[in-house]
Amino acid sequence: MAQQEDNARPADWTPTAAAKKKATTFRWIAGALWALAIVGEAVGIFWLLRQREFVGDDGTLVRDPGTGLLQEQGVTAHFPQWAFIALLALLVVIAALSITGSVLWKKANRLDPARKSDTVRFFVQNQLGAIIAVVAFLPLIILVFLNKDMDKGQKTTAGIVGIVLAALAVVLGIDFDPPSVEQYTADQSAVIQLLGKDEVVWVDGGEVYHVCDEVSAIQTGSEIRTGTTAEAVEAGKIRLTLQFPSELRACDLAVPENADEITEALRAIQGGQVDTPLPAPVWADPADAPIEVEDAAPAE
Repeated sequence: MAQQEDNARPADWTPTAAAKKKATTFRWIAGALWALAIVGEAVGIFWLLRQREFVGDDGTLVRDPGTGLLQEQGVTAHFPQWAFIALLALLVVIAALSITGSVLWKKANRLDPARKSDTVRFFVQNQLGAIIAVVAFLPLIILVFLNKDMDKGQKTTAGIVGIVLAALAVVLGIDFDPPSVEQYTADQSAVIQLLGKDEVVWVDGGEVYHVCDEVSAIQTGSEIRTGTTAEAVEAGKIRLTLQFPSELRACDLAVPENADEITEALRAIQGGQVDTPLPAPVWADPADAPIEVEDAAPAE
């Protein structure tokens, strides 16, 4: 029974060792950049925003009758101009660190994505850049507006700059079209059923891979590369082209009768609807089938 369960497991797409290593490197670098952004925020909160200079050093000491404590009367605290300029520069640095980390993190997710079925991990892994941006900016911006030593102009300027940079970092940290293991698996399954093996072609430009090397889309003068779907993803090609029916015809390969249904299913899956069933190719002549794949037995 255990062997039957093993055989029933889906042949999930897995990244190449090189892609996995590159993704890990990108994530470590992104993590280091985000950590520096958080450190920068801490510097702003615990040091810069506490800077002040006093005007009216000839003030006199008076006693507060309510507390019994001495106070210096006639002295006013101001947020120094150098600290204000340093604060603006710090906000720019935090934004640069946050955004650069998000770009690298999203590249890592394309090389080594999460499963969409793992809902929490999928959301956190793909939107972590936006979450970090909020963490790196929100407390600092709030404390800018609460700072009692800044004048109105300083608060307005620093607040607007902080909000704009935070919004930019959050937007660039969001992955609006995150890939998933399910999406890559569907593309791989389609390729194997259409071609009989996990082998596709691509060129350096573009984001898709193709089913054969004679199609016009890759006659660009660039070197035509051949490999598995995982190797194509490693090279930056994140999905199978939806023009595969015309490509099959161009290469004199058999085209399934339900090619349009397969195309629409792949379009939905690539768009994030990973629960969409992938139709099996229907061949006009069974001899045209490049590979025979039987349906799995129903789960007991």
